[in-house]
Amino acid sequence: MPCASASLAVWSAAWLAGAAAADDVLDALAPWSEAHDVVAADTAAAAVTDLPTPDRAGAGLAALLVLARQRLGPAGPDARLVMPAPGDIRGLPGPAALRSAALEVGECAVLAGPGLAAVPAPVADGVLRWTVHLVDDVPPAPHPSVAEAEHDLRGAVRDAADTLAALDVARPRAGVREEIADSLRRRPRPTWPAGTPGRPLRVLQHADEVEAILLAASGDDLGGAVSSSAALARTDALRPLATAVRAARVAAVAETVRALTAA
Repeated sequence: MPCASASLAVWSAAWLAGAAAADDVLDALAPWSEAHDVVAADTAAAAVTDLPTPDRAGAGLAALLVLARQRLGPAGPDARLVMPAPGDIRGLPGPAALRSAALEVGECAVLAGPGLAAVPAPVADGVLRWTVHLVDDVPPAPHPSVAEAEHDLRGAVRDAADTLAALDVARPRAGVREEIADSLRRRPRPTWPAGTPGRPLRVLQHADEVEAILLAASGDDLGGAVSSSAALARTDALRPLATAVRAARVAAVAETVRALTAA
């Protein structure tokens, strides 16, 4: 799915840079859940941030914005999306608890200037919880440029299609186009700050479309992949495409943050 962490990274950076109001940030997170709450990852983080521990009711998102402003350091409003996967935690800082939590959900927003990272996860019907970790050394963001990411995503789509065709596991099945269209319709529709460049928006939209295709392509009955060996071959063929989707989103968010905070 397109990720809530992308919205938090972009909008919090815009707010810290004076390019968005706090209410704009809260409104922009609304498509992801009816309600959001914020907790500290552990008692040590709670002592530093004054956020509640996970065993208590969470604070509102406004508390996270205030905390980010209070802790804003030399890195300024720098914020980024990190989308880790097993074997690929590029750009993800420690501690180990943060890495584990981010890997479990596949995303987090790293607010490098304030030295915070927030990991989202649903905790109840209609409630998305953001667990806040303290981070010290944020590694350089190892992402391609948005132009490179767009090029790589298009290339990965072609390569995956060619590989699946060669493996004879890409025969169409009835209703797949409707399934993809329905998947896209049901996704949250995030908004972006005024001044967001057009190219990152295009890349984010393309990433959403490719991910919807990936979900359909992963169905057990798609394309004749009826044997375990064929299913494994299909998974191997699609893995680079999933990696390209993550890289495209990360690069698009990075370019958006750069443009909004460049003043």
